[in-house]
Formats: sequence, C-alpha cells, structure tokens
Amino acid sequence: MMQATVLGTGSWGTALAVHLARAGHDVRLWGRNADLVADIAARRANPVYLPELELPASVTPTASLEEALNRAEIVVAALPSHGTRAVMRAAAPFIPRQALIVSAIKGIEQDTLLRVSEVIAQEVRGARPIAVLSGPSFAQEVARCLPTAVSVACVDPVLAENAQREFRSAYFRLYATTDVVGVEIGGALKNTIAIAAGVVEGLGLGQNALAALVTRGLAEITRLACAAGGRRETLAGLSGLGDLVLTCTGSLSRNRHVGVELSRGRDITDIVAGMQMVAEGVRTTTAALELGKRHGVELPIATQMGNVLAGRLSAAAAVEELMLRPQKAEQESR
Repeated sequence: MMQATVLGTGSWGTALAVHLARAGHDVRLWGRNADLVADIAARRANPVYLPELELPASVTPTASLEEALNRAEIVVAALPSHGTRAVMRAAAPFIPRQALIVSAIKGIEQDTLLRVSEVIAQEVRGARPIAVLSGPSFAQEVARCLPTAVSVACVDPVLAENAQREFRSAYFRLYATTDVVGVEIGGALKNTIAIAAGVVEGLGLGQNALAALVTRGLAEITRLACAAGGRRETLAGLSGLGDLVLTCTGSLSRNRHVGVELSRGRDITDIVAGMQMVAEGVRTTTAALELGKRHGVELPIATQMGNVLAGRLSAAAAVEELMLRPQKAEQESR
C-alpha cells in the first residue's frame, strides 16, 4: 500500500481516488470547496459529480493541502487546467521531494501556452519529472470498473513504469511512452474537435460528415503535435485517435455537448453557465490557435470553432467555410 493524494474533487478526481483505493492504496482526496469536501466525507460519495459512487474506507476527503500531501508517495493532479497553476503553487511546499507526480489534466494554459505538465513542473521546482495520464477515459465508466486503456507518458521511463504498476487493475490498463508532448497535445486538442463533432451532430449533418471531421481533426492535431516536438505515431494511439473517437462520439462528452448547444444558436456564456463540469475545449481552442501561430501550423477546424465560440460565425456558416476551403492532397509533404 502506498500513500496517494488526488487533487481535485470533480468527476475525474473522484473516480481516480476511488480507483487508486481499489488498487490497494491509502488515498486522500483534496478539494478547494470545504463545504463540498465535508459533504463528501459525510455521505461517503460525491453528491455533485458522482453521487452513485461509494467511497471506500481508504479514501479520506480533506480541504487541507498540508494534510492531503503529508507523506504522499503519489500525487495526482485532476484539476481544471485554468486552475492548475494556483493549486500547484499552494501545494508545492507540502509535496514530498520523491513523490511521483501524475497530471491527469487535459489542456493548455492560455497565457503562457504551456502544456499542463510544464505548468506543474514550474511550480514544483526540483521535483522529479511529471508523468502524464491521458487517453479515452470517461470518469463514470472508470467508476463503474468498465475496461479502460490509457497512455502514461514521462521522459523518465522508470517513472512511467512506476505509474503503470501503481495504477493498473483488472479493468484499467496503461501503455507507457516517453512522448509527453504528443500525449498532452493530443489530449488537449481533441476537445476542440469534439466541439466540432457536437456541431455536426446538432446540425444533423450525418455520419459521413462525422467520419470526415474525426479524420481531418486527427490530421490537424498531429500537425501541431509534431511541430511542437511530439511523435506522429503517438497521435495514432490511445491519447490521440483513441481519445478523439471517444470524445467525438460518446454521449458523456462535455465538449461534444457544447457543440450541440452551439448548433442550436445558444451563446457560449449561457452554455458554460449551465454546466456543472468544465468543458476544457472552450479554453483550449483559443490557446491552440495561438500555439498554431507560434509553430506556423494551420488549424482550420480549430479556427472555425474559434469563430463560432467568439460569436463571429454561426455553426452552419463555419461548416460551410470548412467545406469550401481550397482542396489539397490528403497526405501532406513533411
């Protein structure tokens, strides 16, 4: 048994805390909302995000970072990407130097355009390399012990193997890679493509259109990931194609839901206000476009989703813009 800490009491953080407890670890689940944490402790369930998931006795909810991180051997960050820096800065003094830090966050920091593992690394100066957990994994299905396979990426292969060992179970399988860039770019940008998939669904454009979107979306993500230093083959794996397919087609996808609502003419502010959970693609789209400019990479789908999110184009007009772009060879020269 190892001492594990999960930072974040959303659906993903709660599911991972319960999963780690099932895997045999003693887990502390930290949340910034003290009232919610107290409610979770009293009910032994998260009433807001996963009310039907019972917390094992080995999961201890707490609103104290010092208590949560005391003697932690595994620290899992499962936070909204835009709140990660502030939480990790506050947590850094309490994280044991030899703890394995795992980012389970998908996004890009808007102001700096840093990947989340880079944000965490800046705030926990002197710690070991950050491992990244990413792939097709709805929290509700992990909570129900349904078979799930994900990627775990770290520049140190030994730390990736450590994460594989500590997270694995009969229903949770991890594949290791050293391509942190590819895994994080894939995990972040698939949310933007999923918003577009929701638009396709909401407008009733059919399965042909969805298949085309997923395929060209993968090409778009791959271009940017490779330009940023990732490996092409990574994007054909779980944290690229796998996560993209799940998020674009799954009914539990928050980002796909955003796209459906946009297709109905709703304003993004109203859509987000009515959601309990964060749809990372809304923020990621802006950051991805800036990252594309930095690397000289064209992102046509992200560009049109950016126009829709900003209210510059209707969803239908954005689709027409994409369809009327100049045609080109499918396989681009490298």
